[in-house]
Amino acid sequence: MALYLKEHLTFDRAQLVVESSGEGSLKSLYMKGIFIQGGVKNANERVYPVSEIETAVETLNKQIQEGYSVLGEVDHPDDLKINLDRVSHMIQSMWMDGGNGFGKLKILPTPMGQLVTTMLESGVKLGVSSRGSGNVNDLDGKVSDFEIVTVDIVAQPSAPNAYPKAIYESLLNMKHGHKLMELAKDAQGDKKVQRYLKEEVMRLIKDLKINKGKQA
Repeated sequence: MALYLKEHLTFDRAQLVVESSGEGSLKSLYMKGIFIQGGVKNANERVYPVSEIETAVETLNKQIQEGYSVLGEVDHPDDLKINLDRVSHMIQSMWMDGGNGFGKLKILPTPMGQLVTTMLESGVKLGVSSRGSGNVNDLDGKVSDFEIVTVDIVAQPSAPNAYPKAIYESLLNMKHGHKLMELAKDAQGDKKVQRYLKEEVMRLIKDLKINKGKQA
């Protein structure tokens, strides 16, 4: 039986570039960089042969070309299912460069997508993490029969808080958290709403850092 495999890459290690196109309500934000590394032993003691990544990337691109929407979430769920209420972006394409699988994703104007946009535009460094399935050799950690399901947006693994997940959960628990989630739905193209949302999210990040410090 294939295993559930997820691999994190920090903003810097993934060589991520944040790009934008258009203006106002037509503005779109993108993240581009390494989505999965091949041929090296990673932090999870697994090695993805370049040939496995090539096949997985080719399969994913074929799905996209055939009209399948490859959606990604904020942080990882505990399985391979896509939760629509957590979707923040869509994978536009992947390609090989050397032994690594590179890709480009587009941030969507969903509530979670708006939160990601706010964090990126506020200077928060977010990483990426592939989510897929495969078999792992117990002796050398080599992965076989690998399939990429999607690539999620995650906090830096070394960061004290997983900001996207913490913000999402905190918003739901805050007194006016549901109001902010509703505002996130309407933030696209409205500068006043975007500014207010940015202020509230940054305040929440600051509070999360303070609370983490108190717990330490």
